[in-house]
Amino acid sequence: MENLFQKIYEMTAFGGIIDKPQFLIMYAIAFVLLYLGIKKRYEPLLLVPIAFGVLLANFPGGEMGIIQADQDGNIMLGSGVMKNIWEMPLHDIAHELGLMNFLYYMLIKTGFLPPIIFMGVGALTDFGPMLRNLRLSIFGAAAQMGIFAVLLVAILMDFTPREAASLGIIGGADGPTAIFTTIKLAPHLLGPIAIAAYSYMALVPVIIPLVVRLTCTKKELSINMKEEEKKAAQPVYIKNLRVMKIIFPIAVTTLVAIFVPTAVPLIGMLMFGNLIKEIGSDTSRLFDAASNSIMNAATIFLGLCVGATMTCDSFLNWTTIGIVIGGFLAFALSIASGIGMVKIYNLVSKRKINPLIGATGLSAVPMASRVANEIALKYDTKNHVLQYCMSSNISGVIGSAVAAGILISFLG
Repeated sequence: MENLFQKIYEMTAFGGIIDKPQFLIMYAIAFVLLYLGIKKRYEPLLLVPIAFGVLLANFPGGEMGIIQADQDGNIMLGSGVMKNIWEMPLHDIAHELGLMNFLYYMLIKTGFLPPIIFMGVGALTDFGPMLRNLRLSIFGAAAQMGIFAVLLVAILMDFTPREAASLGIIGGADGPTAIFTTIKLAPHLLGPIAIAAYSYMALVPVIIPLVVRLTCTKKELSINMKEEEKKAAQPVYIKNLRVMKIIFPIAVTTLVAIFVPTAVPLIGMLMFGNLIKEIGSDTSRLFDAASNSIMNAATIFLGLCVGATMTCDSFLNWTTIGIVIGGFLAFALSIASGIGMVKIYNLVSKRKINPLIGATGLSAVPMASRVANEIALKYDTKNHVLQYCMSSNISGVIGSAVAAGILISFLG
């Protein structure tokens, strides 16, 4: 009977949790993320899969946690044998390391999912607001300054240039871009960087208001964009917007491919997704697949796999804590850089711009714009800045992908 009870005890996860109480910290993190995603509705399509992935990865014996290979691709199997992950067939990875590692090394580590998600993002994006307000797109470029500022700080803190670039790209507020860049430059840091990037994206409703409160005055936040537009000598009017929206993705892809070829996997797929949307009925089936079934499946697998990298061994260490702190700094600096550029613009222009437009220069589309619009309405119930913010917000998507391509070109 004693042996029976011993067997039952060994079957459960209690022994592993008692031996390593750090698991309890990871459960608490998972529950907090689930609360934010379900109750607070902070980007639930991202946060719920990530949070559940964290939960799955931290049950002893469940074999659902991601086991990271080292820089040379070597990984320790449960039998104690060291193998190179890139020499293992997929069925061996599934058998030796479990389902989640199979998905992770097939879909994430190969760099397959980030461009696929960019295709879906492109299909869901309307470049119309940016084309109608091209002068505001400069703030999307300005917001990328946070990436390069944190890169320099990380190098001073003894990160290698490639690791520093992967850390800095979190400031672009674009999870697929952060994953794609890290795969190319510092694959051993993919787990904590992906977690930091997606967590901060989901916390945009918290971070943007915080930075705005610290950097903007009530008078600045009350600037009414529609009133300022009336000061223009002649309003901008695009005669055939549909044609412009079809030409735009083709032109952007061509230009980026010529000047920053390393950004083509992201920009190219983003623009392809947008092109099949703008063509209309002739490609409606492709658009429907890219924006719905493919995008949804990719989001599920990406979220679960990213969450599963967050095991207690890989997360509860000083390197990961430094990445989380550095990622927050990059994120906040990107927002502050966009706001700072607006303030500089307002010093020399008669037509003032609400700093909230600069705050949305990062890539979290359209959540950043919605958050900025809600802030503007608190100061003036008639000041709807959503369309203006979308101009900066959408250009930030392009800007972060181009920034990633530049970093990969110089450091890859």
